[in-house]
Amino acid sequence: MSVKDKVIEIIAEQAVLEPSDVTLDSTLEDLGIDSLGLVESIFAIEEEFDVSVPFNANAPSESDFDISNVASIVAGIDKLIAEQKG
Repeated sequence: MSVKDKVIEIIAEQAVLEPSDVTLDSTLEDLGIDSLGLVESIFAIEEEFDVSVPFNANAPSESDFDISNVASIVAGIDKLIAEQKG
């Protein structure tokens, strides 16, 4: 399973939606994911990919990790995985 598919699966699970309902253009707000759901999604993603997401739950807008939409989350995870392998 690709990073994109797994991230979509995790986010869909948090949003209680089918993965087919989650697009790369979807924002977490569009999907009805609140701040707690976001934190849970980040934890699940970290566990799944064995990465540490540079995300500050108290100040998400100041984070180095772009959570503006699903595509940016996937891109961020890809980058973290590449850096880890580096």
